[in-house]
Amino acid sequence: MKRERDAMWVAACLAGDRRAFDQLVDTYQSKLFNAAYRITGSTADAMDATQVAFIKAFQNLNTFDPSRPFFSWIYRIALNEAFNIVDGRRRNCELVGDVSETQEDPEKACQAGETCQHIQTALMRLPDDQRAVLVLRHFQGLSYREIGEVVGVSEKTVKSRLFTARRNLRAILSELGLFNE
Repeated sequence: MKRERDAMWVAACLAGDRRAFDQLVDTYQSKLFNAAYRITGSTADAMDATQVAFIKAFQNLNTFDPSRPFFSWIYRIALNEAFNIVDGRRRNCELVGDVSETQEDPEKACQAGETCQHIQTALMRLPDDQRAVLVLRHFQGLSYREIGEVVGVSEKTVKSRLFTARRNLRAILSELGLFNE
């Protein structure tokens, strides 16, 4: 159903209806931003990657194959942009904890923020291919098949990369004192 809806919006956009692209942006913007944030470790970089991904998607919309899922196509563009930013800047990433203003206990809020920072630090130490599958599976909730479509590998390869990524993440978190093996 999503595939048909997205293909309809793409066709409308290609026919000159610019508002149709707004529908695609509204549908995928937060998911792309969240994935880009987990890849880059930076709010500003994630915003840049998301914006550039939508610009590139719009400019290349005529190359989209409507028989394939749109989200796989746009996610691949966004992930490539996020990895380009990481590769291009090679700097310490800003780490932003997800501390809610409505939490009643400031100490718990601080601990939650520190945990988020440690997890983000650990994610940034993983190789790009491992980070991508972890982000898509655990932060975006994609299936193995969907991840395979996004990153261009088989489901078996996705499972293998996830296994390795989880093992490596556990080791990094252990080094940081957050996980006892």
